[in-house]
Amino acid sequence: MTEQQRHQFERGTDGPKVIVAGLDGSDSSLRAAAYAAGLARRQNALLALVYVQPLMPAGASLGVPVAGTTAEIAEDLMAEVRAAAERTKGTFEVRWEFHTFRGDPYNGLVTAADELKADAVVVGASESAGHRFIGSVAVRLVKAGRWPVTVVP
Repeated sequence: MTEQQRHQFERGTDGPKVIVAGLDGSDSSLRAAAYAAGLARRQNALLALVYVQPLMPAGASLGVPVAGTTAEIAEDLMAEVRAAAERTKGTFEVRWEFHTFRGDPYNGLVTAADELKADAVVVGASESAGHRFIGSVAVRLVKAGRWPVTVVP
């Protein structure tokens, strides 16, 4: 075995080491984050909570302060995660990080999973009726076939 082969990144050995969980504040995404936290705890993996700040050019062109609104959502989610981590301190410990990316949810999660070298992705089931026709983020992630994807109802 060469020196390069020993230090090359390897996916899928001995369980997940990095679990990416998509978080947008919806009930299903909060359940997905809780499920991912339990999985990360049991696997001793890093939990990477990811909020994708949507790009809304139409709203921005109408003068709506989109960047401030999505930044506030990210801050609220981060505060909620910190509070939950404090409540469970002493019961169980999970290594976690909070990341924000910009873009549409699918591409943001793909970018996050690639950059963080995710071994698994956990997302909440879509709560939008329109996704039955155009496809949900979860379905698109599964079809990408790059990581094991768990969809939490």
